Amino acid sequence: MVRYALAIFTSAFLLFGVQPLAGRYALPWYGGTPAVWTVCMLFFQAVLLGGYAYAHAVASRLRPRAQAFLHLGLLVVALGALAARASWTGSPLAPGDGWRPVDEHLPVLRLMGMLAVTLGLPFFVLSTTGPLLQSWFARARPERSPYVLYALSNAGSLLALLGYPFLVEPWVGRSAQAWGWAAGFILFVVFVLACARDLLRRAPAANAPSANPAEEVRMEAPGDASTASARPSVGRTLTWLALSTCASVLLLATTNKLSQDVAAGPFLWVMPLAVYLVTFILAFSRESFYARTPYSVGLIASVVLVTYAHKEGPAMGLGWQVLFHASALFTGAMVCHGELYRRRPAPRYLSAFYLWVSVGGVLGGVFVNLVAPALFNTYWEHPLALAACCGVAFAGLMRRPKEETVVARTQRLLRGAMLVGVAVHLPVLVATDLERVRFAARNFFGVVRVLELSQNDPQQHQYALRHGAITHGWQYIRPERRNIPTAYYTTDSGLGLALAEQRRWRQALGLPTGLRVGMLGLGVGNSATLMAAGDDVRFYEINPVIIDLARGQGGFFSTLTDTPAHVEVVEGDARISLEKELEHGSRQFDVLALDVFSSDAIPVHLLTKEAVTLYLQHLAPHGVLALHISNQHLDLVPISLAHARANGLSAALVALDSEGDAVSSAWMLLSPDKEFFWGSTFRQSRARVRRLVLRGEPEYVWTDERSSVLQALRPRAQGRAAADPNVTDAPAVAGPSAP
Repeated sequence: MVRYALAIFTSAFLLFGVQPLAGRYALPWYGGTPAVWTVCMLFFQAVLLGGYAYAHAVASRLRPRAQAFLHLGLLVVALGALAARASWTGSPLAPGDGWRPVDEHLPVLRLMGMLAVTLGLPFFVLSTTGPLLQSWFARARPERSPYVLYALSNAGSLLALLGYPFLVEPWVGRSAQAWGWAAGFILFVVFVLACARDLLRRAPAANAPSANPAEEVRMEAPGDASTASARPSVGRTLTWLALSTCASVLLLATTNKLSQDVAAGPFLWVMPLAVYLVTFILAFSRESFYARTPYSVGLIASVVLVTYAHKEGPAMGLGWQVLFHASALFTGAMVCHGELYRRRPAPRYLSAFYLWVSVGGVLGGVFVNLVAPALFNTYWEHPLALAACCGVAFAGLMRRPKEETVVARTQRLLRGAMLVGVAVHLPVLVATDLERVRFAARNFFGVVRVLELSQNDPQQHQYALRHGAITHGWQYIRPERRNIPTAYYTTDSGLGLALAEQRRWRQALGLPTGLRVGMLGLGVGNSATLMAAGDDVRFYEINPVIIDLARGQGGFFSTLTDTPAHVEVVEGDARISLEKELEHGSRQFDVLALDVFSSDAIPVHLLTKEAVTLYLQHLAPHGVLALHISNQHLDLVPISLAHARANGLSAALVALDSEGDAVSSAWMLLSPDKEFFWGSTFRQSRARVRRLVLRGEPEYVWTDERSSVLQALRPRAQGRAAADPNVTDAPAVAGPSAP
């Protein structure tokens, strides 16, 4: 038993432990968008389906001796593939630079190809382990119960998922994780060798394949199987497919919803996956763990909470958002998996049952990644998946018990009516939000919408760009107000002050006042209203839809065409573009601004030590790096100050409250000139300007190898910045170096 337990536990741990690591390698190359993880999940589900099919075919068609030698040969090939990658690229799992996207076309297929080449074969081998080794154990030791192996597999999966964001990601670099995983895979191979030896020694070589191979997979659902022995009908099979697909769509849609408003990364990837796995474990362990009445009530309550969270938007605390969405995912997936288990077939058909469940998981991934973006221009799959779960619960409640009192029947019908109500209300609420939408588009990088606001007020009548739940700029419609600086880019914002002080400084020295400006992130091009004739502005933007809108598509925005400055737009990930440009020399920007939020989530790879080093290489000698760090959930002040300290830069936090054409914003300005932030531009501004230094060593520094949004999650982040005990005001200097 021990050798099988170690092999199955290790395989489950490695199977789920490598998933967030693979996503971390892919994120920086695809703009840090949440879609990276859903594509990864589609790949993992597809390979898992292939692994289950392989295990079923091998266990049902081959003799034990042939099974053992075939699988050992596959293990040797997978081990050789890892060794070859380690020899060629210096890492067993890291994708080579050849997989960097050269353009933004077909990102889903390119990302899946990268995953297939990088870890496809080892992941496939791991995915076969659970059902195959449990069938080996049943053959070799028929007198022993294999159910404990199922529990160990689940324990390994959960331990890997929950341990990664809290114990691994914040403290262990990606390279060390990859080598540690490879070492674990070698250990896993040793354990499987021991299991194969036990099979060959105990199971007779002439033993034919099991006449009832489904019994060998039976331990994956250790409960009382249905007594019905008839072959499942087409309708029943389609029901399995629909229930598993619905649960898979809800999982991926919930992950998308959370990731777009905070940050795409393992911390918010593994929580939904862990909740989903727990529902699978509970529902498939014992039929009594799922009861229709309490879970239907729980689903009603959780959908109401999600509806409330939708109304509140990103202003709601992250903890409450995660709790509400996790509860909806748990109850919705539990309803689907509970009903799925109640419709399980006779034991002889269980292997086919699990294959269809896996197919449903893959179809859910296909729907979220390929079908939904083509059908919907917003994230409709989330409210529709919740509505579908309510429909499943409603169908279950409508199955009338044999004996039912009038009171019980009334209560059951009332719960059914409430399910219908909440199922309809959330999609209707989402549809109501779209009434003001004049344009909407969805692609790999998210949902972009143009809203028409304040139609009854000519002075405030405007078009606003929203990415997810966050406004990324607006422009007034009246001709005389179209070029007024607005949103986060007013003259008193951090960016506005940096540009104005650079002009004042250059004018005082008798230099031309035209500036070279780099903007990472385009939005509607609002920042162009701060530019003047003679300025040379270069925007870096990964989303082609935003580029088209900013250039005037649809007639909504015109700041790029109205500005007197010379403007260029570079399409693609900003960091990759800057690295390519550095090969031909520094851009020598006087101001380089970073404003790259997707909804309210910031791509972490653009705020790492290596990224900041790249930015500084593109700065002019007296240049300023402006970081837009406004965020509902992340405190980015310590991270910014850690980069300032590491590079010998002075720092100033510019905070501006909502007033008139401005919205609340926080900019961190970094400069090699200590005197820059003591200029008259800052002293005369209505913004709150704090010149900050970091006392002692930083608690953490984000790097490409090691970074976690968990380190920056703090309640009321913006309100706490001034009270951070590790941050203090910089001492005054004698005076500015220029008049």
